[in-house]
Amino acid sequence: MKIHFIGVGEPILCDLAVILKNFGYKISGSDQVIEEPALTKLKKYSLLPEEKGWDPDKIKNDFDAVIIGTEVQENNPELERTKDLEVKFFTYPEFLFEFCKDKTRVVIGGSQTKSDVAAVILHVMQYHQKDIDFLINKPLNSEEESLNLSAHNDFILIEGDEFLQGTGNDTPAFQVYQPNIALLSEIKWNNQKGFPSEEKYIAKFQEFIASIVKGGILVYNEEDETLVKLAEATENQIRKHPYATPAYQIVDNEIYLETPEGDMPLENFQKKQLSSLAGAKWICQHMGIDEDDFYEAIIEFEP
Repeated sequence: MKIHFIGVGEPILCDLAVILKNFGYKISGSDQVIEEPALTKLKKYSLLPEEKGWDPDKIKNDFDAVIIGTEVQENNPELERTKDLEVKFFTYPEFLFEFCKDKTRVVIGGSQTKSDVAAVILHVMQYHQKDIDFLINKPLNSEEESLNLSAHNDFILIEGDEFLQGTGNDTPAFQVYQPNIALLSEIKWNNQKGFPSEEKYIAKFQEFIASIVKGGILVYNEEDETLVKLAEATENQIRKHPYATPAYQIVDNEIYLETPEGDMPLENFQKKQLSSLAGAKWICQHMGIDEDDFYEAIIEFEP
């Protein structure tokens, strides 16, 4: 396949370009500004554009797809040429959905703590050597990638953003993925970019719940009143599992989580992270990790 990236300097597009090249795809790209670490990574894999800027002549009618970055404008000359030649083009969430539509898509959403939930889930999977695909905003450590794709893994864990995809597309990224399993941690509007009112912001989460595949699963924080209302109001035929901050004690300034096997010390967690821990446990169980194995893994989790 031949794929061109408009905005290849964006971190996610850079990682996706490298992965697809390693799959054997023919990759080209362009951007106006390419900074580290994308600059070094693109050089390493011989994907760095020879010149910066946009060139519509780079777009060929034999391309199988063009993938556009979130910062690309509607009047971008390469995008305009793509449309003129009727070449298929995708935002990265749209392409990722197409690539993973036969996998079980696990999407973690929420205004503030989705990264915490996703990090715990990924740590637990890696601790138990369960290979999954993933897209996260914050890698677990400096040696980790933010994106991992394969041809064989059954699950993909996606940290889904509620923000709009750009280029005139008013569909939030997390809604594109049509999750089989979804988690929402909280809804907190604070004049976020692209959402001039709280009502419009909340509506995107309502649409996200509606986008879960029929028979799918929604795990949600029952301590968030807005989320409870949305979960109860949805007409989507899904299973719903609420979660809340688990029972715990604080002894000598150390948190002890109450578990079926007794109190478990949590040296690397703060009190405010316990709700995320409860949500992550639900998701891990739906991904084949039992409760005891979950607790074993989180002892070694380092935020």
